[in-house]
Amino acid sequence: MREASAHSSQGRTYGRQLREALDRIEGLIAEGVRHGFFHYSIRCEMGRDGRRELVIEAGKSHKFTIPADELPR
Repeated sequence: MREASAHSSQGRTYGRQLREALDRIEGLIAEGVRHGFFHYSIRCEMGRDGRRELVIEAGKSHKFTIPADELPR
């Protein structure tokens, strides 16, 4: 059984995978600003069963699969 944890940020509730992706994006931006330059790419595609596949390309790729039942409302 999948863990049904949710975290909120500024009044919004997100599932675990989306929260991890947002945390990773925040960390990458902070790191890039410290270094003084950066270039990142973020894309999202529809996967099977309504899942979203979010990919962050920042030197190396980070992939997050967000189940349909964890999508923000």
